[in-house]
Amino acid sequence: MFSFFKKAPTPAAAEAPALLPEGWATKPVSAPTSVVAEAVPALVPAPAPQVPAAVPAPMPVPVAVVAPPPPVPEAAPRQGWLNRLRAGLRKTGSSIAGVFTGTKIDDQLYEELEEALLMADAGVKATEFLLGDLKRRVKEARASDPQAVRGLLVDALAELLAPLEKGLEVGRFTPTVMMVVGVNGAGKTTSIGKLTRHLAESDQRVLLAAADTFRAAAREQLGVWADRAKVEIISQEGGDPAAVSFDAVNAGRARGADVVIADTAGRLPTQLHLMEELKKIRRVIAKAQEGAPHEVLLVVDGNTGQNALNQVKAFDEALGLTGLVVTKLDGTAKGGVLAAIARERPVPVYFIGVGEKLEDLETFSAREFARALLE
Repeated sequence: MFSFFKKAPTPAAAEAPALLPEGWATKPVSAPTSVVAEAVPALVPAPAPQVPAAVPAPMPVPVAVVAPPPPVPEAAPRQGWLNRLRAGLRKTGSSIAGVFTGTKIDDQLYEELEEALLMADAGVKATEFLLGDLKRRVKEARASDPQAVRGLLVDALAELLAPLEKGLEVGRFTPTVMMVVGVNGAGKTTSIGKLTRHLAESDQRVLLAAADTFRAAAREQLGVWADRAKVEIISQEGGDPAAVSFDAVNAGRARGADVVIADTAGRLPTQLHLMEELKKIRRVIAKAQEGAPHEVLLVVDGNTGQNALNQVKAFDEALGLTGLVVTKLDGTAKGGVLAAIARERPVPVYFIGVGEKLEDLETFSAREFARALLE
């Protein structure tokens, strides 16, 4: 959806020297070794060689024209991001890779793999599914090398994660209204800031709603991102979060915004009275614009393991999630929780993050994630 890289400019092609007509020659000059010859400004006929009439005149030596080498493309920024993702998942990947260092494919290998997947927070259901699918693939491929089996596991995990791969759509509704939720500390406001920058750089007019009115630092943090991205923000100290969201949607419609993003207060799914406040915000947004919010995004911390799956289930039941943003995969994240989400509550993963920088938020690819985790 977004363009996170720039193509290297194509250098102008070097002008090829003109081939000399038959009977003309070049004049040698004293020059550095990199210069072979220089054409005479005013070309004149070469003197006839002094040879007997019976001997034909030598033919002129053709001048070689060497094409310039093709430009070396710059490394794509996404490749650098994938390297950071691999580094973040290295602890988990090393544990799983250690299973395939032996020489036999037997019950012991599958038992060790089961333990490694459970330790990676893949969960019981996803682990059982992956092991069954892997055994089927090994049998069909008649694989006998443990490294080949690891490659089949990459394919199995990529196929399991494929339903989570979906792009965030903007433009179908005007404005597209997004409601962002999550527990405190998950990186919710920072993720909103990164997403806002990417949208603004894609020529989308964004308006932010600081609906986390209970925490002053949240409004200030969102205000900093609004200044960086040069977007408008609707904020109200101590106001009702639902009222702030309502005003922001109406302001977005009046000002011709493409996207309105509401940052809500952090909520634990076990705090039922606070979850009711989120339901109220959702209802009020729907009153401001029919059919809104069009996206309800949950930001989850990739380090929380199986607790992340519990959050997805609770917020999805309360609000009807449309997408996830998985953050902090650069820390001690085990990564396998995405397999558990795919198996038990397949809510699309729009973005995953590996750090605090703007470029550390990227779109999710099932194949890329499986390779980063297992290869």
